[in-house]
Amino acid sequence: MVEFYNTLTRKKQIFQPIKKGEVGIYSCGPTVYWNQHIGHMYAYSQWDVLVRFLRWERYKVKWVMNITDVGHLTSDEDTGEDKMEKGAKREGLTVWQIADKYITQFLEGMDLLNISRPDVLCRATEHTPQQIELIKLIEKNGFTYKTKTGLVFDTSKFPDYPKFARLNLKKQLPGARLEVDPEKKSPWDFYLWIYGRPTHIMQWESPWGRGFPGWHIECTAMSTYYLGSQFDIHTGGKDHIPIHHTNEIAQGYGAFGRQTANFWLHNGMLTVKGEKMSKSLGNIYTVQDLVAKGYHPLAFRYLILNSHYRKGLDFTWEALEGGQKAYFRLLDFVHRWREEEREIGRKDEKGEEKFKNQFRKFLEDDLNIPAALSLIWDLTKSSLSLSSKLNLIFDFDKVLGLKLKEETEKKIKVPKEILKLVERREELRRQKKWFEADEIRQEIENKGWRIKDTIKGPELLPV
Repeated sequence: MVEFYNTLTRKKQIFQPIKKGEVGIYSCGPTVYWNQHIGHMYAYSQWDVLVRFLRWERYKVKWVMNITDVGHLTSDEDTGEDKMEKGAKREGLTVWQIADKYITQFLEGMDLLNISRPDVLCRATEHTPQQIELIKLIEKNGFTYKTKTGLVFDTSKFPDYPKFARLNLKKQLPGARLEVDPEKKSPWDFYLWIYGRPTHIMQWESPWGRGFPGWHIECTAMSTYYLGSQFDIHTGGKDHIPIHHTNEIAQGYGAFGRQTANFWLHNGMLTVKGEKMSKSLGNIYTVQDLVAKGYHPLAFRYLILNSHYRKGLDFTWEALEGGQKAYFRLLDFVHRWREEEREIGRKDEKGEEKFKNQFRKFLEDDLNIPAALSLIWDLTKSSLSLSSKLNLIFDFDKVLGLKLKEETEKKIKVPKEILKLVERREELRRQKKWFEADEIRQEIENKGWRIKDTIKGPELLPV
């Protein structure tokens, strides 16, 4: 039985899809105004494994992810400048150019990490009609009121508003949201449609005036448009719980009178040496940055898989070096098994079934990917035949997504940074500076590569 921790109930629950054999999943996607950094990719890698696992379990999965390219203000609480406009000003581009630039970067990052493309990747700007129709339904059901700034969701009409995030509204201060729009009845009321900003670049005609949608409405509109008014799983970061997902739930009740998602799954955050990623700290990195520094992108995916999705990950360069060393070691195992398999071709079906059941058991337990990954190393030490080991590891990799078959079918590309270190070591050896040469060797090994000195010169092998 598959169990997931459901934020809605704050406990693990047995997962039963609405329609037998089929699963609908909606994931909150990126706001494409700036770099799609490794913190974003941490979440999407985890949800990719979720999708892969359910497909491995023979469910027919429809995975929908949005792209926010309008309406996400610099504060999630309906204040500040639109993030897309801010990005456009920063780089001297149009909002449309900014969106295209960072969508391209996002997709490149997904491909580098072998994250499956969602079945539907939907842009908010291409779904304004759906958002308008949903808002009209919420308005018809009596959950809205108008101010000079926009059409507002009246949270007083939804008594369970604070329930999902366990909010204590009595302790909530009015704050900036009422300062921006003093006509709001409550500080936690939020915009469905904003029409009081004539200088906003991206605007559409609507029944309430020319304007643009609030950020929260796009997710409810697009998830229900593609998956129906009630679907199986909604994913996102823990930071979405108190505002964005709370507002999504309110919109669902306003439109349909019920929860739109049966399960709400939330990932923990990626930090860098214990700090939140921020421009001021200079600790924001993209997957492309990791590759430029000489790391294999799937070494980062391997590192991600060592953390449970709900706990998050503290990123350090030392941890990434360790992840790369382990990933290359795993590739080396698979490569050697494939070379030797023709000599030992038998299979152990009972042994395979035992490993497969344990792999399934770990993932059925709230997607315990670290435990499933550790089983791979148990497999390397097992007495199973090479054919059985390969059969299992390639099967498990359909879920883990480490491209173990593909990467061992091609010659491993040595990063330029490593080749430069090898050249430097050879120069030191020619100068008989043995101590310094050994230091370079150690640095190379720390980055996941082993030097084998031969008559023809140094050979590089994964550690």
